[in-house]
Amino acid sequence: MIVRRAIKNPTVVGGGGAIEMELSKLLREHSRTVFGKTQLVFQAFAKALEVIPRQVSENAGLDSTEILNKLRHKHAKGGVWYGVDIVNDSICDMIETFVWEPSLVKRNSIMAATEAACLILSVDETVRNPRSGGGDDRSPIANGGAGAMMNSNLVRSAMGKKGPGPGKGPKVLKGRGGA
Repeated sequence: MIVRRAIKNPTVVGGGGAIEMELSKLLREHSRTVFGKTQLVFQAFAKALEVIPRQVSENAGLDSTEILNKLRHKHAKGGVWYGVDIVNDSICDMIETFVWEPSLVKRNSIMAATEAACLILSVDETVRNPRSGGGDDRSPIANGGAGAMMNSNLVRSAMGKKGPGPGKGPKVLKGRGGA
């Protein structure tokens, strides 16, 4: 079913952790505009997204800290599609080297993982913070922190911009700052 839907929607994003690093960068930028505990939720989500390129680099036997620093620097300079290049033990533009992932599959996996994390956090919040104890309603979950994050336009805009029209091969999602 996943393959059939991916074939019907031929939009792609750069692989090798490129989209995760870009989303992490956007979430870190957005976290600077939010205050209180909600800021910590955004920062933790951004850090969690960096696990993908970190694990790819570790599995390839590379220094993951060095690779992540290079990726953060490149994404800060506008290199939207830069990810882990395991062939040359560095980073490269994944779109130019034809390392692609179906955007539909990537979007679904990120949304499903986020929903699972939000469910676990909401259950934990319910168990830890009973109403009768005069709990703190200013928690990030009570205010829609993690749930609001996935519903925010920030994540949707980063994952939803489309490239060339139909009939021109796979579409490449355009990142912020151009690709």
